[in-house]
Amino acid sequence: MVEMQENIGLLLPVAVPIGAGAAILLIKKIRQNRKGLLSVVLGTLLLETVLVMWALMVGGQMLLWNITETIPLFFAVDSVSRLFAALTVGVWLLVGIYSVSYMKHEREEHSFFGYYLIVLGVLIGLDFSGNLVTMYVFYEMMTLTSLPLVLHERTKEAVQAGLKYLFYSVAGAFLALFGIFVLVQMGGNAAFTPGGTLVRLAEGGMESVMKNNPSSIPVNEGLFLGAMCCLLIGFGAKAGMFPLHGWLPTAHPVAPAPASAVLSGVITKSGVLAILRIVFFVAGPETIRGTWVQQVWMILTLLTVFMGSMLAYKEPVLKKRLAYSTVSQVSYVLFGLSVLEPFAFTGALSHIVFHSLIKNALFLCAGAIIVITGRTKVKEMGGLGDKMPVLLGCYTMVSLALIGIPPASGFVSKWYLATGTLASETGVFTWLGPAVLLVSALLTAGYLLPLTIQGFFPGHGEKNTEQDQMEETSKDTAAGDLDGIPQKQEPSVWMLAPIGILAAGSLLFGCFPGMLLDFLNTMAVLVF
Repeated sequence: MVEMQENIGLLLPVAVPIGAGAAILLIKKIRQNRKGLLSVVLGTLLLETVLVMWALMVGGQMLLWNITETIPLFFAVDSVSRLFAALTVGVWLLVGIYSVSYMKHEREEHSFFGYYLIVLGVLIGLDFSGNLVTMYVFYEMMTLTSLPLVLHERTKEAVQAGLKYLFYSVAGAFLALFGIFVLVQMGGNAAFTPGGTLVRLAEGGMESVMKNNPSSIPVNEGLFLGAMCCLLIGFGAKAGMFPLHGWLPTAHPVAPAPASAVLSGVITKSGVLAILRIVFFVAGPETIRGTWVQQVWMILTLLTVFMGSMLAYKEPVLKKRLAYSTVSQVSYVLFGLSVLEPFAFTGALSHIVFHSLIKNALFLCAGAIIVITGRTKVKEMGGLGDKMPVLLGCYTMVSLALIGIPPASGFVSKWYLATGTLASETGVFTWLGPAVLLVSALLTAGYLLPLTIQGFFPGHGEKNTEQDQMEETSKDTAAGDLDGIPQKQEPSVWMLAPIGILAAGSLLFGCFPGMLLDFLNTMAVLVF
């Protein structure tokens, strides 16, 4: 373990939201008074933002307890912690503000906010984890505490989606657990160290040991690579990577829009965080470079990118379309990491930030549209621009950013991903990777921009038959008539302000990416 200053203050950003969330769930007086409930929620989110930022500035580490003499649970702040924790608390605050207005349309409001705060505390604990075992504990806690967000509606569909989410997450976690057993055996407590705590793959085979740990043991190379494959696929389940991606498109449509936003924008990144820690802070990138594990990893990520984009393109329901988009876009990140090249690494981490901002904004836009219009399918939203020009304008801005149109943020991350891949010397993947990313970008335009086009330029297409006319009329009646909505019926300020901030961030990070890229490039230097 790297020597750092002991900082007991690292516990506060984890304990405060968990305690506040538990109080909301258990104390009837809080949940019966909406003003009091919202005061607790917003006060906790603001306090949490201050606590996290203070913890990230002070840094250090904190021992929680020792499971055994050689396996401690502890928090530690490093560059990865700073990136993920700052992103998590910022997004959680904005989505929480949005929820003030959105959740008044939902039942069991207190239940949502209670678990919303608890998940925040658990995620910060995951971000602060200092070794593999600590990370795994909080990873499992995150799965269990986020499940009620998916089950919130308590409908048959919600229960089925929740069970599917739980099954895929637990299956992936148990697959990863095998890999963790192997790595812990190889490296003691497997503390996170830039570049990896395990020695590199040498000509004579794999020798493993934690740095500065004299109790090294010889390790079979095949066992190590098999463990790494299990870890990548297991944690990839939370990130929506094929073949354990099926929970994502099922969970999003049934969850409230704020829950969908954080599931897509933040919680899926917990799988990315786990993979990032394992490859670059435990095993080391050189241990799998050029092996069959890297090849399998790259194949799975590119397959997921293409498959997610195609399914999103064909999906008529807006929230489900965005869910398939998340499957594709998060695999952009995983592909960038799988290349094992500094430029691609920077592109992957920048896409974590940009995708979180963009996808949260998209889901919040979708939630606002559904609440006001009652419509869920893209083709039913013609003329939306006349009713909600500001909202649809924000949707269009973040859509262009996700496509990668300069100078929006998505262009920056995809430029680094493509440049890094071309310089990676990974055989066929050197050109196949950028080609798949380009096709995916075109498909992204194909499934995001139709809402913009129909919203601002609805047109009046002619029906070929009387039957077509009757079917369309029936659909419009079932979905609700946009003409019945007052002109320019924008969402409330509580909903619109967070969307506007996220949209502005997606543009500003593209125009002025220098500070973020400098930070990520410094991280890349440390791990390679």
